[in-house]
Amino acid sequence: MKALLIDDEKAALIQMERLIKDDGRIEVTGAYTTVRESLEHLRTSKTDFVFLDIGMPEMSGLTAAEYIMQTDPDIRIIFVTAFSEHAIEAFELNALDYLLKPVSSARFAKTVSRMIELSNYKRQLPEPVARIGNEPAIVCFRRLELRSGKTPSSKLKWRTSKAQELFAYLLHLKEQWISKEQLLDCLWPDYAPDKGMTHLHTSIYQIRKLLREWSEEAVIDFSQDCYRLSLTSEDAFTDVELFERAIAETSAPVGDSAFLAAAHPHYDSILRLYTGHYLEENDYWWAKPRQEQLRRQYMEFVLAIARQETSAGRETHAITRLLAAQQRDPYSEEICRHLLEASAKLNDAEAVQRHYRSFVNLLNKELGTEPDQETTALYQALIQN
Repeated sequence: MKALLIDDEKAALIQMERLIKDDGRIEVTGAYTTVRESLEHLRTSKTDFVFLDIGMPEMSGLTAAEYIMQTDPDIRIIFVTAFSEHAIEAFELNALDYLLKPVSSARFAKTVSRMIELSNYKRQLPEPVARIGNEPAIVCFRRLELRSGKTPSSKLKWRTSKAQELFAYLLHLKEQWISKEQLLDCLWPDYAPDKGMTHLHTSIYQIRKLLREWSEEAVIDFSQDCYRLSLTSEDAFTDVELFERAIAETSAPVGDSAFLAAAHPHYDSILRLYTGHYLEENDYWWAKPRQEQLRRQYMEFVLAIARQETSAGRETHAITRLLAAQQRDPYSEEICRHLLEASAKLNDAEAVQRHYRSFVNLLNKELGTEPDQETTALYQALIQN
């Protein structure tokens, strides 16, 4: 096992080197008093563990850990501190261990044993399993879910709701650099800056830990006090990406019944991706504009298919599709009008009246309003014919 030592105090570095030498189970690859020098070392020398002082004048150990993880995400951190109150924070940041100065030989030996256990465990881990077919690795419709590559139907669990929201926000702005200040303003607006920063660091570490367990091609990058979610695969990664890509690639000649019959399973596979509105159950305020944009795409796609099916004499298919869409958007005037027209084309006057009255009752009960003039005029014209 190879370890790097970082502490702004020379005496602390000398004591740590003495402990390592006496223990005999670790190879020291370098000992530095500045983070800058240590990062240069890490770029050229493979290191498994870093003993990192939390309280340094150049930058805090928490920020230094971010740069270290950016250099090599497989490195594990052992925080060293002169203040016991940092212990809880160290563990929240998913550190392998923490050591309280002055470090005793007995306590140090326990840390080394933990390092050995981790190294042995990592060697026994199975190879990552590739994602199968067009199954999305991340689900964003209805609620955020990460699906395991080994068992696509299983879902990985978040340690905290804030870590989940932070990942969702980074995914929402995928490949964009987002400053710490923006993240704090968005996710921790009511916290003091230092407290908010601690929560941010904790959540980032929790996300990185989950991503390592997930074995997917996603990493959290850090540079110049900014984060971004970066994906190394060019494949559509989320159900939202699959949905938008499929819609963009889909076209159908209006009124071509043979085409519609052949395309029916394809349409259904696209619409099945839309299991609910974007991050609907998570209810993130910052996701609302994107949620509305995707809702409109979904509704326009459903209505376009329904128009094509109605024109091609497949009114029953159109009505079934419209009723499913109405469950997602029960107040849509457009869906109601299309239901009325498709039912009228089947010469089903009873269905026309039923759909209209149901819509009127819903609007009156839930919103205290009436259908708009266009919907009412269409209904009256249809029942008079």
